[in-house]
Amino acid sequence: MTETSVPAPAPATPLGPETPSPATSVSRAPHQIWRRVRGLLLAALLLAVAGITFAALTSGGAHGRLDPRSPDPSGSRAVAELLKDRGVTVDVATTLDEATAAAGPDTTLLVAGPNVLTAYQRHVLRAATGDSSGRTVLVAPGRSSVGTLAPGTHADSAGPVASRPADCDLPAARAAGTADTGGFRYRTDAHDAVACYPADGLPTFLVLPEHGTGDTVLLGSPDLLHNDRLDQQGNASLALQTLGSRPHLVWYLPSLSDPSAMDSGDGSGGGDDGTAGGSGFLDLVPSGWLWGTLQLALAAVLAAIWRARRLGPLVTERLPVAVRASESTEGRARLYRKTNARDRAAETLRSATRDRLAPLVGVAVRDAQSPEVLLPAVSVCLGTSSDSNAAALLFGPAPADDATLVLLTDQLDALEREVRTS
Repeated sequence: MTETSVPAPAPATPLGPETPSPATSVSRAPHQIWRRVRGLLLAALLLAVAGITFAALTSGGAHGRLDPRSPDPSGSRAVAELLKDRGVTVDVATTLDEATAAAGPDTTLLVAGPNVLTAYQRHVLRAATGDSSGRTVLVAPGRSSVGTLAPGTHADSAGPVASRPADCDLPAARAAGTADTGGFRYRTDAHDAVACYPADGLPTFLVLPEHGTGDTVLLGSPDLLHNDRLDQQGNASLALQTLGSRPHLVWYLPSLSDPSAMDSGDGSGGGDDGTAGGSGFLDLVPSGWLWGTLQLALAAVLAAIWRARRLGPLVTERLPVAVRASESTEGRARLYRKTNARDRAAETLRSATRDRLAPLVGVAVRDAQSPEVLLPAVSVCLGTSSDSNAAALLFGPAPADDATLVLLTDQLDALEREVRTS
């Protein structure tokens, strides 16, 4: 079998919607489609099973970070149980109403996530705790929340958590000694504030006296309250003395499902910038997800570079097998029809007709595409003085629809037959 050159589309090839296309070698059979997609379906099934299994395994007693009910390494069940053994009642609040109702002189209110509070929630919480004569413990309040919950105080950028000495006169800190502190560092305008556990000259543990016997404690990092760190350094001592100064501890875990999170007090809703606690969307995404997304993006870029180097530049080569002219014609016709490229199809048909007519009327092949040379020769061959009809067929405008394209094909065939028989 010898290789067959690819000719121009045959005039009889139907490009319009009138004739249904029969199945050809380019049509995929059902079993071919199944072989292509079964790998993707299997991967999707395994991913779904893995997700369901992971959700089932992690939906037990774990409650999340800083949750006094959670035995996870990042939970705080250990410190809650130690406080209960010392006679301190520990209650969990998940709404703003529960937290503000519990504020009082005999209560320590721990706010586990002050940065997710909206501006309205922060103002209400500050109004309830400022004159309560109790203790308020803010865990890692950032720049968006510390100014409202602890007026006159500013938060600097967070740093690493490390074992640091107390370096202050607070009895609880001196008794605890070295503790795992760090995170946010604070600056305050209050002259009677007690600054402990400094990092780069700024405290990461700050006690601000309030009206009466009340005070507000700022913890730069929640690490010393975690289950896996409570038995290290003086973490347990510092945590128990900070949270156990009153007989009642309310552990406030802010939730985005709290109805008060949708109320801004002025009808606008949301935080300082329309999001929870004035934080942006990326601030609410765990850092692990951000790093994972970055790694996936880098892997995708490297894979694209690797594939590009592997494929290399485009080269032309002889086909390893012979391709039937009818298959090539039909494939090109389908591409033209799919993109509605009637202009390209018509030009291909006209160009092929001009190339075949040129030798018949005595015109060189190099001049076949020139209307000034070809049209007079065709007119002489046909024995007519007017070449307007031939000009419209061979060099006219593109067809407006499929029916006009089919008509043009028939007229070109008729013109070529007339020239051959003249």
